[in-house]
Amino acid sequence: MNLLAFFPSRTISLYMGKMFIIRTFAVLATFMVVLQSLDLLSESGKILAIPGNGDAEIWQYVGLRLPQIVQTFLPFSVLMGTIITLSQLNQNSEVISLKASGLSAHQVLAPLVVAGFAVAAISFTFNERIVARATASLDAWKKAEYRHVPTDNGNRRNVWVRTGDNLIEVELISGRGNAAVLDGVTVHERDNQQRLVSIVTGVRGTREGQGWRVTGARRFDVASGKQVDLGTAHIGDGVRPDQFTLAKVDADGLDFFALAQAIDDLKEAGRPTKALEGSLWHKLAAPLSSILMPLLGSVAAFGLARSGKLFIRAVIGMALGFLYFVADNFALAMGNLGAYPPWLAAGGPFLLFLAIGEAVLIRTEE
Repeated sequence: MNLLAFFPSRTISLYMGKMFIIRTFAVLATFMVVLQSLDLLSESGKILAIPGNGDAEIWQYVGLRLPQIVQTFLPFSVLMGTIITLSQLNQNSEVISLKASGLSAHQVLAPLVVAGFAVAAISFTFNERIVARATASLDAWKKAEYRHVPTDNGNRRNVWVRTGDNLIEVELISGRGNAAVLDGVTVHERDNQQRLVSIVTGVRGTREGQGWRVTGARRFDVASGKQVDLGTAHIGDGVRPDQFTLAKVDADGLDFFALAQAIDDLKEAGRPTKALEGSLWHKLAAPLSSILMPLLGSVAAFGLARSGKLFIRAVIGMALGFLYFVADNFALAMGNLGAYPPWLAAGGPFLLFLAIGEAVLIRTEE
């Protein structure tokens, strides 16, 4: 079977795809100019209030903030580009001509869906290569209140690591690998029923074999209420240095593969990762909305062709698209709370609205 036969002619496919792409990125450019201007009005005062900051820092902020705006509003731009393209084709009776030539509704939409695949690929690449880095840099700059960002020396504070039934708390970790040093060590020793048995505290911990040697150690026995000086103690067999030096993971500031590696490290450290797993798979699911929008916006091209209510059909298409974004954000929030499994939080809304879009398309075509 020739798959190209599913599409209209090459000329029509290129014509429709070009219309869709141009209108999508024209809407995106409008969003970028308006939203960046509004955002800059609220942030420029904070930036210029820091001595030494000037025009260069303003443009630096624009360069870091603009990729985030593109990432957020590209799906909305695809939706609006779809509505505008299909409304224009319907208004000019081009859709009627295509259907009169024997094409089904799915064949008419096929060029837009393929163009949506191209936009999805561009979106994923842009998010991975540019947005993640810009987000990490902008977050660090904001935490420094738009002052010079100090170099990250790798030190971490207030880190918890699980080893078996026990929990290890460290106030400060400095250094990397086998040279890592733990200051302010507390080991919460528990039995197999997760009941606290004793607490071991120490001044400093260094790497020793497969575990850690803690100096200035003391053990407090919960049952007897007595405290014993240990001098030195060996703790955390099997706990690697990188499990202590893991920083707080910001899913938005990491690309897909870096986030996947961070999740694996957190799992080995015994930390919860469900919310991060949802964000990981959402990095793949979010660009796919560009493929879904032509289907949800198809109500603007088909159905009630003789009613003349083109504006109402366009509004219905926009409503379906915005409902998808609401459902997507809701599912991601439920995933962060642990109410939804990661795969459902990331891909559930896409599958649901794919079925809704197909149902609406079939119904309106009749």
